[in-house]
Amino acid sequence: MPLALVTDFIHEPLEIEREVLSGVAEVHAVSAMSTQELLDSLDNPVLAKAEALLVYHFVSITEAVMEKLPQLKIVVRCGAGYDNVDRVAATRRGVLVTNVPDYGTEDVADSTMAMILSLMRGTHRMSQICQRGTDNWKYELVVPLNRVRGQTIGIIGLGRIGTATALRAKAHGLNVVYYDPYCADGTDKAIGVHRAESLSELLAQSNVVSCHCVLNDETHHIIDSEAIAQMPRGSFVVNTSRGGVVDVSAVLAAIESGQLAGAGIDVLETEPPAENDLLMKLWRDPEHPVSERLILTPHAAFYSEQGLEDMRRKGSQNVRRMLTDQQVRNIVNDL
Repeated sequence: MPLALVTDFIHEPLEIEREVLSGVAEVHAVSAMSTQELLDSLDNPVLAKAEALLVYHFVSITEAVMEKLPQLKIVVRCGAGYDNVDRVAATRRGVLVTNVPDYGTEDVADSTMAMILSLMRGTHRMSQICQRGTDNWKYELVVPLNRVRGQTIGIIGLGRIGTATALRAKAHGLNVVYYDPYCADGTDKAIGVHRAESLSELLAQSNVVSCHCVLNDETHHIIDSEAIAQMPRGSFVVNTSRGGVVDVSAVLAAIESGQLAGAGIDVLETEPPAENDLLMKLWRDPEHPVSERLILTPHAAFYSEQGLEDMRRKGSQNVRRMLTDQQVRNIVNDL
């Protein structure tokens, strides 16, 4: 029977994967925490016979990984982003690459809005200050604070999650502007938002910028020091997309200077971050402004029990489709 490997993030028990792939494939969890750990595990000749990979975000499926899997037929990225899969190498080897773009649309949008509201209303900052101890037990801790209604949110990437975030932001009275050069004309009219023709146009008017784009060469560090400098002083940045979309070092510097009043970060370029990473040092330093102005979560914006089940079930269903000669969905490489 064919073998499907869950490379990382999800571990035993694998009831969902085994239920979906029952009678079609055996399923094994590698539980790798890095690409090197995955490579080392594939020295096992049994695992090297895998025909399918269910991949999350702790590992990258490089050509070196594929070379150890001569029978590999499909890589399913159980999530929306697929920048950690070498699609060129996969195409060259005839390996399908797919993703699961719709597993946590609502959950990520809800998490995004939770961060935005906590930052803009000063909730997180007041909580941090009060927890440490203060004699000033009143609103003055976060003066000045402006009403949410009427402020502008700039959304980078108006796909499924970007659209869900836009609709939620509208409900809170925010003026919604988006930048997405690949979005079909008329989308702004359909959902009642405004389109910016350039990134600079969006940045200049946004009190908060929320990133919802894929990570590629075009979007890598699309929010950097130059971009942040174009935003109004005292604005916010939120990233629940992919770590490489935002230059976190630029965010830290901007919080320290006051250009940014705060930020919400759910995704990092290296996960988990090293203990000696500057981000972690400043975030954990109660004397540094980053400690009370940064909301940092562990790549969990997608999480709900329902969302987690969706990503596992829908990823496994695509493996089943491939192994049973059905139409595979959400192919993201040129096969």
